[in-house]
Amino acid sequence: MDTVERDGAYIANTYARYGVVFARGKGARLWDTDGREYIDFSSGIGVNSLGIADREWLTAVTQQAGRLAHISNYFCNEPAAELAEMLCKRTGMERVFFANSGAEANECAIKAARKYSSQKYGAGRGVVVTLTNSFHGRTAATLSATGQEDMHTYFYPFPQGFVSVPANDLAALQAVFDNGDVCALMLECIQGEGGVIVLEKGYLKAAQKLCAQRDILFICDEVQTGNGRTGTLYAYEQFGLKPDIVTTAKGLGGGLPIGAVLFNKKTQGVFTPGTHGSTFGGNPLCCAAALSVLSRLDEYFLAAVRARGDFLRFELKKLPQVKELSGLGLMVGISVDGDAKQIAKACLNKGLVVLTAKDKIRLLPPLNIGMEELKEGVARLKEALEK
Repeated sequence: MDTVERDGAYIANTYARYGVVFARGKGARLWDTDGREYIDFSSGIGVNSLGIADREWLTAVTQQAGRLAHISNYFCNEPAAELAEMLCKRTGMERVFFANSGAEANECAIKAARKYSSQKYGAGRGVVVTLTNSFHGRTAATLSATGQEDMHTYFYPFPQGFVSVPANDLAALQAVFDNGDVCALMLECIQGEGGVIVLEKGYLKAAQKLCAQRDILFICDEVQTGNGRTGTLYAYEQFGLKPDIVTTAKGLGGGLPIGAVLFNKKTQGVFTPGTHGSTFGGNPLCCAAALSVLSRLDEYFLAAVRARGDFLRFELKKLPQVKELSGLGLMVGISVDGDAKQIAKACLNKGLVVLTAKDKIRLLPPLNIGMEELKEGVARLKEALEK
């Protein structure tokens, strides 16, 4: 029985797998078990932010594994404390809660918003507003928060207290706020799973102002867009926003599972001992990996991400099959003629790993990918599109 057969026999059938088994990688390149080489424009869905087997990252992880892989949250640990300090100093936020994933980070943000409102205003003010076409996770609560009805099939009844309104529609947002039962607005500045759709800056600024006027918490979901992906540390910076809570995950750990929730002065004191927790949150090994990533994301590095993003778009615009591009930095959505999933399969056959988002091809290459690899990847995409 080979790996594909064993996977099919024993792993829950929750993913539409491609028939490829990757054995190893280096930087932005992958090799399958047959020795075939691929260029990776997916980063494990934005997780491998520094590519595969980055030397500094690998050193940090292996050294920490030899010292202390895990300790319970009844004790402090050095990597977690250092990472929290670095996140706060880089963002101007005040405190951090560490989780295991983006969905768990968003669950934490939802609980924090409801606790903040309950303590200050009492019962009856616990609704979290999200946007149509959003994606916030696959747990019961975060899926309920996700504004995509086709993802809700089979899973009712959901936890209550979530309302979705159309993006970029300030009147719809104001109308739901007028009900007087809202504690938070949670949104993605760029809707990743929803099709790499960039929200309007004017709408985001106005939405934040509405929240401030009514003491409704403004939560930015930076699970996919954060940690340098869009060319700034977090995407909200490019829109002039100052969130009350920020959630992030994916690329923060560079390949190991970690999520984080950042709280500002208003929200920093919401949680007290016993009101929230996570067994693996703040795991020393994952925090050491995240420190390796975050310490690299200085302005010089982020400027290079923006330059790579500009170069990638320049090359993509040369392709006659490309109708439209969306996104920021190295988060790119490509509108093309044809079925995106079939095009992704064709890309794989040409030695290029890409993602999809709705009807678009989605690209999330490593942040430190080389220009020549970007150019070569676009050439392989061109071949796939010409089939």
